[in-house]
Amino acid sequence: MGPIRNLLSDVNLTEQQWRVLRVVQESSAIDPTQIADQACLLLPSLTRILQKLDEKGLISRERDLVDRRRQVIRITPAGEEIIEANIAASLALVARTREKMGEERYEALLDLLNDLDGIDL
Repeated sequence: MGPIRNLLSDVNLTEQQWRVLRVVQESSAIDPTQIADQACLLLPSLTRILQKLDEKGLISRERDLVDRRRQVIRITPAGEEIIEANIAASLALVARTREKMGEERYEALLDLLNDLDGIDL
Protein backbone atom coordinates (compact mmCIF):
# COMPACT_ATOMS: atom_id res chain seq x y z
CA MET A 1 0.00 0.00 0.00
CA GLY A 2 3.01 2.31 0.39
CA PRO A 3 3.22 3.29 -3.28
CA ILE A 4 -0.53 3.87 -3.42
CA ARG A 5 -0.41 6.03 -0.30
CA ASN A 6 2.39 8.08 -1.86
CA LEU A 7 0.39 8.56 -5.04
CA LEU A 8 -2.73 9.59 -3.16
CA SER A 9 -0.98 11.83 -0.65
CA ASP A 10 -0.16 14.16 -3.54
CA VAL A 11 -3.91 14.65 -4.10
CA ASN A 12 -4.85 14.59 -0.39
CA LEU A 13 -6.90 11.36 -0.55
CA THR A 14 -6.86 8.19 1.52
CA GLU A 15 -6.96 4.73 -0.07
CA GLN A 16 -10.58 4.37 1.04
CA GLN A 17 -11.54 7.74 -0.45
CA TRP A 18 -9.87 6.71 -3.73
CA ARG A 19 -11.78 3.39 -3.76
CA VAL A 20 -15.07 5.17 -3.14
CA LEU A 21 -14.34 7.78 -5.79
CA ARG A 22 -13.53 5.03 -8.31
CA VAL A 23 -16.76 3.14 -7.50
CA VAL A 24 -18.81 6.32 -7.88
CA GLN A 25 -17.02 7.18 -11.12
CA GLU A 26 -17.87 3.78 -12.60
CA SER A 27 -21.57 4.46 -12.01
CA SER A 28 -23.61 7.38 -13.25
CA ALA A 29 -25.50 7.49 -9.94
CA ILE A 30 -25.22 5.10 -7.02
CA ASP A 31 -26.57 4.77 -3.51
CA PRO A 32 -24.39 4.42 -0.40
CA THR A 33 -25.31 0.78 0.21
CA GLN A 34 -24.05 -0.17 -3.24
CA ILE A 35 -20.89 1.87 -2.74
CA ALA A 36 -20.19 0.19 0.61
CA ASP A 37 -20.62 -3.24 -0.97
CA GLN A 38 -18.44 -2.53 -4.01
CA ALA A 39 -15.73 -0.71 -2.03
CA CYS A 40 -15.76 -3.31 0.80
CA LEU A 41 -16.52 -0.74 3.48
CA LEU A 42 -18.91 -0.63 6.41
CA LEU A 43 -21.70 1.95 6.10
CA PRO A 44 -20.59 4.02 9.14
CA SER A 45 -17.09 4.34 7.62
CA LEU A 46 -18.57 5.14 4.24
CA THR A 47 -20.70 7.91 5.74
CA ARG A 48 -17.57 9.69 6.99
CA ILE A 49 -15.77 9.14 3.68
CA LEU A 50 -18.70 10.54 1.69
CA GLN A 51 -18.78 13.58 4.00
CA LYS A 52 -15.07 14.25 3.32
CA LEU A 53 -15.43 13.73 -0.44
CA ASP A 54 -18.44 16.06 -0.48
CA GLU A 55 -16.51 18.71 1.50
CA LYS A 56 -13.68 18.44 -1.05
CA GLY A 57 -16.20 18.91 -3.88
CA LEU A 58 -15.40 15.53 -5.44
CA ILE A 59 -18.90 14.06 -5.17
CA SER A 60 -22.44 15.36 -4.98
CA ARG A 61 -25.18 13.91 -2.78
CA GLU A 62 -28.86 14.31 -3.61
CA ARG A 63 -32.13 12.81 -2.46
CA ASP A 64 -33.65 10.26 -4.82
CA LEU A 65 -36.68 11.75 -6.57
CA VAL A 66 -38.71 8.54 -6.16
CA ASP A 67 -37.61 7.45 -2.66
CA ARG A 68 -36.79 10.56 -0.63
CA ARG A 69 -35.13 8.38 2.08
CA ARG A 70 -32.49 7.25 -0.41
CA GLN A 71 -29.38 9.27 -1.33
CA VAL A 72 -27.90 9.30 -4.80
CA ILE A 73 -24.16 9.87 -5.11
CA ARG A 74 -22.50 11.21 -8.26
CA ILE A 75 -18.94 12.21 -9.10
CA THR A 76 -18.33 15.89 -9.79
CA PRO A 77 -16.10 17.32 -12.54
CA ALA A 78 -13.43 17.93 -9.85
CA GLY A 79 -13.65 14.26 -8.86
CA GLU A 80 -13.33 13.22 -12.50
CA GLU A 81 -10.24 15.42 -12.82
CA ILE A 82 -8.57 13.70 -9.83
CA ILE A 83 -9.30 10.27 -11.31
CA GLU A 84 -8.06 11.27 -14.77
CA ALA A 85 -4.89 12.84 -13.36
CA ASN A 86 -4.01 9.73 -11.35
CA ILE A 87 -5.49 6.71 -13.11
CA ALA A 88 -2.44 6.08 -15.30
CA ALA A 89 -0.13 6.01 -12.27
CA SER A 90 -2.59 3.80 -10.39
CA LEU A 91 -2.81 1.34 -13.29
CA ALA A 92 0.98 1.36 -13.61
CA LEU A 93 1.25 0.37 -9.93
CA VAL A 94 -1.12 -2.52 -10.53
CA ALA A 95 0.86 -3.59 -13.61
CA ARG A 96 4.15 -3.49 -11.68
CA THR A 97 2.64 -5.51 -8.84
CA ARG A 98 1.29 -8.06 -11.30
CA GLU A 99 4.67 -8.25 -13.05
CA LYS A 100 6.64 -8.68 -9.80
CA MET A 101 4.27 -11.30 -8.41
CA GLY A 102 3.79 -13.17 -11.66
CA GLU A 103 0.45 -13.70 -13.35
CA GLU A 104 -0.41 -16.93 -11.55
CA ARG A 105 0.33 -15.61 -8.03
CA TYR A 106 -1.42 -12.31 -8.77
CA GLU A 107 -4.58 -14.09 -9.94
CA ALA A 108 -4.40 -16.39 -6.89
CA LEU A 109 -4.19 -13.32 -4.65
CA LEU A 110 -7.27 -11.80 -6.29
CA ASP A 111 -9.13 -15.09 -5.89
CA LEU A 112 -8.21 -15.25 -2.20
CA LEU A 113 -9.28 -11.66 -1.64
CA ASN A 114 -12.59 -12.37 -3.36
CA ASP A 115 -13.04 -15.45 -1.19
CA LEU A 116 -12.29 -13.39 1.91
CA ASP A 117 -14.94 -10.87 0.88
CA GLY A 118 -17.51 -13.69 0.84
CA ILE A 119 -16.68 -14.99 4.31
CA ASP A 120 -19.07 -13.99 7.05
CA LEU A 121 -16.89 -13.10 10.04
